[in-house]
Amino acid sequence: MSSPWESREPNAKDVAAFADSELKPFWLDALAARDSQPALSGSAEADLCIIGGGFTGLWAALQAITDEPGRSIVLLEAETIAFGASGRNGGFLEQSLTHGIANGVARFPDEIATIERLAAESFSGLIADIEKHSMDCQLNQAGSIDVAIEPHEIAWMHQSVRLLAQHGCEVEVFDSPEAMRAEVNSPLYIGGVWAKTGAATVDPARLAEGLFAAVLKAGVRVFENTKALKLDADGAGVRVTTEAGSVAARRVVLATSAHEPLVSEIKRYVAPVYDYVLMTEPLTDAQLDSIGWKRRQGISDSANRFHYYRLSADNRILWGGFEAVYHFGGRVNSGYDGDQDVFAALARNFFTTFPQLEGVRFSHRWGGAIDTCSRFSPFFGTSLDGRVAYVAGYTGLGVGATRFGARVALDLADGIDTEATRLEMVRTKPVPFPPEPLRSAVIQLTRNRLAAADANGGQRGAWLRTLDALGLGFDS
Repeated sequence: MSSPWESREPNAKDVAAFADSELKPFWLDALAARDSQPALSGSAEADLCIIGGGFTGLWAALQAITDEPGRSIVLLEAETIAFGASGRNGGFLEQSLTHGIANGVARFPDEIATIERLAAESFSGLIADIEKHSMDCQLNQAGSIDVAIEPHEIAWMHQSVRLLAQHGCEVEVFDSPEAMRAEVNSPLYIGGVWAKTGAATVDPARLAEGLFAAVLKAGVRVFENTKALKLDADGAGVRVTTEAGSVAARRVVLATSAHEPLVSEIKRYVAPVYDYVLMTEPLTDAQLDSIGWKRRQGISDSANRFHYYRLSADNRILWGGFEAVYHFGGRVNSGYDGDQDVFAALARNFFTTFPQLEGVRFSHRWGGAIDTCSRFSPFFGTSLDGRVAYVAGYTGLGVGATRFGARVALDLADGIDTEATRLEMVRTKPVPFPPEPLRSAVIQLTRNRLAAADANGGQRGAWLRTLDALGLGFDS
């Protein structure tokens, strides 16, 4: 047996479809040009120093300055705002903090009700912040659809419906191929679940720029092109050493995602894996009509190696996922942003899903590192006697969860006891990945076995069942 994606090898047409595309994230390429914030030179002082200018860092800055308008805050970004995962993702804004309710129930059964309530509150707060600060991020609250393409995925679909309904999500089931294809037309679809609440899409780079503008307006000092090199205890605070200066801060929030962490412990729990994306040129009206998709939901399929896709405001299709590529030692390097073999497989799978779009070309292609952890959801910790707090491990679902992650990291840094900081999810760590070379061997074997499960009716073999029992996972 084989999955529908691998019923044929990529061909010349697949490769030609992206051959002339730009190797850069569409979202960042489409942003209006602006002058970078100056790099830090010399010394600075702050009540709070935030390291990382992606979603977590920006949400931390906005919430901290909102809590205490007079607080002195410095944000350091090694490149430019949203250069990393925050500007390279699909723009799926999900309420879930646990990479879906099923994963949350499996890992935190005793507190999933609390987690879901806090998730809903954070999601509502995120939407309110977008509106309050007039962030022009092309928010679309049409929800998301998980589509079934194989018979065994129908059982997963019904389990998902039960869990979503139990936790207050409004759902609609497409319980036949005809019903699903009437909503979005692909010959592969045999069913689907539309989560109408708790899911949206955004232009992620515009969201980051909106956050950036809000924190600048509130008085946060932002230094771009300023790489933090190390953290040291400094009296009752922390000294952050950079390439051309330093920041003396009372507290630090570390938000570096898959990039080299300044707290060595984080390396045990994060495996940076590369995810890849294609973006089509804008579709014509006739091409749009051929696929339906009138309500413009975000979509993902239900395979282990899944795809995610959505429409942009100008009617492009973003198509990503499928492969999760790990490089020995967890290296993160811009040289990995392009992988022709993965792009070819993505193009093949796109045209397999939507054969009526044959001839469509891709304008952009890109890749980026995801901060994968073994439980698929963020983990937290502190260092230097609690003066530094960190959050990482979003595993590709950080557009929404980062607001909550930033809130918890702020409270941990300030030593504030809250309902969220008392969660087992916050107090415990995921199962660590093994050291190299075993780490690479485990990840590559797992990728192979996930592909085998997709080709074998979803049946998880001995290796995957062992990882399940150990609480060690791997996801794209």
